[in-house]
Amino acid sequence: MAPSFDHLRDEDLDEDDFDVDEVDISDIREKYEVQLEQGYDAFVVVDGLPEVTEEQKPKLVKFLLKKLNTVGKTREDLIFMPMGEDGKSMRFAFVEYSSPAEAAAACRQLDLVPLDKKHTLRVNKLTDVDRYGREGRIDDEYTPPQIEEFQEKEHLRSFMADPSGRGRDQFVMFRGETVGVFWNNEKDTPENIVDRQHWTETFVQWSPLGTYLTSVHAQGVQLWGGPSWTRQRRFAHPFVNLVAFSPNEKYLVTWSNRPISIPEEGHPALSLDTPAAATAEGDAPKKAPKFPWPAFKWSADDKYVARLNPGQSISVYELPRMNLLDKTAIKIEGVVDFDWAPATVQRDGVKTYEQLFCFWTPEIGSNPARVGLMSIPSKQVVRSLNLFSVSDAKLHWQSEGAYICVKVDRHSKSKKSQATTLEIFRVKEKGVPVEVVDTIKDTVINFAWEPKGDRFVIISTTEPVGATAVPPKTSVAFFCPEKAKGNAVGNFKHLRTLEKKNSNAIYWSPKGRFVVVATVANTQSSDLDFYDLDFEGEKPESDKDLTANLQLMNTADHYGVTDVEWDPSGRFVATWASAWKHSMENGYHLYDFKGEQLREEAIEKFKQFQWRPRPATLLSKEEQKAIRRNLREYSRIFEQEDAERISSADVAVVEARRHLLEEWFAWRESIVQEVAEEREIYGLPADPAAELIKAKTSELSTDGEEQVIEEIMEEVLEETEEIVQ
Repeated sequence: MAPSFDHLRDEDLDEDDFDVDEVDISDIREKYEVQLEQGYDAFVVVDGLPEVTEEQKPKLVKFLLKKLNTVGKTREDLIFMPMGEDGKSMRFAFVEYSSPAEAAAACRQLDLVPLDKKHTLRVNKLTDVDRYGREGRIDDEYTPPQIEEFQEKEHLRSFMADPSGRGRDQFVMFRGETVGVFWNNEKDTPENIVDRQHWTETFVQWSPLGTYLTSVHAQGVQLWGGPSWTRQRRFAHPFVNLVAFSPNEKYLVTWSNRPISIPEEGHPALSLDTPAAATAEGDAPKKAPKFPWPAFKWSADDKYVARLNPGQSISVYELPRMNLLDKTAIKIEGVVDFDWAPATVQRDGVKTYEQLFCFWTPEIGSNPARVGLMSIPSKQVVRSLNLFSVSDAKLHWQSEGAYICVKVDRHSKSKKSQATTLEIFRVKEKGVPVEVVDTIKDTVINFAWEPKGDRFVIISTTEPVGATAVPPKTSVAFFCPEKAKGNAVGNFKHLRTLEKKNSNAIYWSPKGRFVVVATVANTQSSDLDFYDLDFEGEKPESDKDLTANLQLMNTADHYGVTDVEWDPSGRFVATWASAWKHSMENGYHLYDFKGEQLREEAIEKFKQFQWRPRPATLLSKEEQKAIRRNLREYSRIFEQEDAERISSADVAVVEARRHLLEEWFAWRESIVQEVAEEREIYGLPADPAAELIKAKTSELSTDGEEQVIEEIMEEVLEETEEIVQ
């Protein structure tokens, strides 16, 4: 923060920063100075200044000049600060820049910027003041504004109240040119809520708490919500490609592979450049860009956002003002990547809980690679770890920030072979101890923590990672802690490894316990394996001291599957084959958590399926524990409701069929009656079949005499064939 003007020292006003010279050079300046453009386009009005006397005025002008010259070029004699009749300044000033472009830049970059702790600048063009404040546009007499009658707005969280009372979740589907939102009806056809043609041009995306549905267009993005699905906000960004929300939905970042053009009148959003190497390819809008995305990463509380300057530093900004923390980036030589903790971690022995992020740097010269854990805003490195022979590293936070696993790919001295180690930081424990899981000789290609838990799954392969005609065989390994006394978490141990698999993706239930290990985007295989890590059956003797009991519940196959996603409740899993990836058998499947298929629907040009997220529960931990204790009682109520619903559905089907049958009988009766009336009109018999039988009978009998009917039959008894020469 800038020093307060009230306590400004003379040292803060370095005369070398200004063109102050006692020598009279007015003749030289008049001869060689570049003439300012005519008109008022180069003038701005700076408001929000402190009130000063005539003696204090030069000091304030020099202090203000430091800010003004950060966006353009001006001088002391081009700043006019009016004084009131009481001899004090009127708290605003007129400033002339060297060009209209600099004046426009000042309006964009200096408006709402703090001058000191007590004063915030407001910067506007002089032409705007003249345009909106000229005589005739402002009444001399004050007229109180007309307050519009309050209109109640739709509740943006109305989707949490399922009208059926069954606690269903919603999902969005993008197929062809149509986007629709539906209630999940398990085995039955989904209940459509809204269906719109051309709702988006590229893809749709839910905000993290499910409040908004984002549509993406050539002009920018739009946010939709409420029961009527009205547009809540729109943000202009030409040719936008990607969208990212902050965790609490307070901020939105958009990215385009084209340079953004900001008009002179300014833009309400912050615009920053990113590497120009990224391009959008094909019809799949979410193709991985060539630069890290999201470009900005958010702290769990939305108070900070950070940006990586590869190989140099990490810039952390305070929100909402977006000012650089302590006015300087955090210099970390060689930094490759970083990631914020997904929750505010309560560390043992620490009274003040700050936000944490983890970063890593490669080996530089004789210096080892390093992993660091930094606390923000204090910028204190709370834990660091040196690593050797490092080829690459990946950072994996557990959902509550209790652990972070650093997956380290190491090479041998000859660099011909490679192995992986898992360095697990126990963030909540005092001193942040680091546990090293046994070296894995194979290359780990996937890692996933159990949400809100302390178990994890990895997928590894013995073959080199890369594009191959036939994907390599993989191994799936499960890890969990040992049992420990009290609430302590024991050391991580290997639970089980499944060999010779084709799996390449891991999808945990958001509630933990259940996990789907899948093979996606693979033309050779499309396996789905459903596992339970807290199976209630008999536990093997070898696993008695471990905190997991692994059981394969079911296997499934979805040909051409490209994506897998759990619903927020952890009860259902959706898999789909997207037309963005291939055009074969596009559509979706729906499974329950046990792997039983509930529904399958093939849809031409099916592109996207996405469950609507839910905000965090409002129940306290005690209330959640009470629900778990009484779960059996609630289960009986739910089972009874399900049975009644199924029974009522069966009754409805029977009634509908009976109604159709009655309609058919009534129609048939009307037709029979209509035909009988027509026969009577034309003199035809009412029953033609009976009349025909009667006529035949009369032909066969002639006055009661018997008739002899002779039949001649010819039969061949023997036949021979002789060939004559």
